[in-house]
Amino acid sequence: MLDIMVLFVVALLANTLSALAGGGAGLLQLPALLMLGLTFPAALATHKIASVALGVGATLRHLREGRLRWRFATFILACGLPGVLLGTQLILVVPDRWAELALGLLTLGLGLYSWQRPGLGQTGERLHRDAAGLRLGGAGLFLIGLLNGSLTSGTGLFVTLWLVRWFGLDYTRAVSYTLVLVGLFWNGLGAAMLSVQAPVRWEWLPALLAGSLLGGYLGAHWALLKGNRLVKRAFEVLTVAVGAKLLLDALLSY
Repeated sequence: MLDIMVLFVVALLANTLSALAGGGAGLLQLPALLMLGLTFPAALATHKIASVALGVGATLRHLREGRLRWRFATFILACGLPGVLLGTQLILVVPDRWAELALGLLTLGLGLYSWQRPGLGQTGERLHRDAAGLRLGGAGLFLIGLLNGSLTSGTGLFVTLWLVRWFGLDYTRAVSYTLVLVGLFWNGLGAAMLSVQAPVRWEWLPALLAGSLLGGYLGAHWALLKGNRLVKRAFEVLTVAVGAKLLLDALLSY
């Protein structure tokens, strides 16, 4: 019972922050599963399944606002899902140490990049919607999907910044797309693929799902309530924290 209570609180906190910033729930949730005794494959599969509830909770809140353009949403799914599918296969052959080191450096760089540009993502504009821009943007989404399927945490943050930087979305709208499409569909596909490759701790899932669902809704609500400035700051804090953690984990594994 104590483990269940701990899992609920961790999931609630992690997914509230993730829904506010546009990713990063694995920063707290995955280490908690590892500390409670799960092997890495079992923890990753369990975390991926629970993270789908984040997408459900955020979707319930964001759909009420009518902020998604479904043609653009379909484009994000079409570009990213093949990458996710391929990434779930690559995780079996890519060394964890090098993957974590590279991902940590890149994630930390994203946070610092945003921090140095105070006006980034504060107002929306329509960028790179011509054929060439969509091809390059779609390629970027495919590569992020590849990371999402093969690595553990933080890849939703990549999607958020890519939508802001390349397509010109403001932070709040970018987070809406990330939480609905990545949280629900990308993570759903990754969870389905990983659950047949690794054992899942099914008895822990109700607490994780409840915390993720509630946290996703609360984080999305605060993001819509407080606007771009708070979302941008939350994004920067989470990316720096996730990047630093991944770098530390990679260095300590030597």
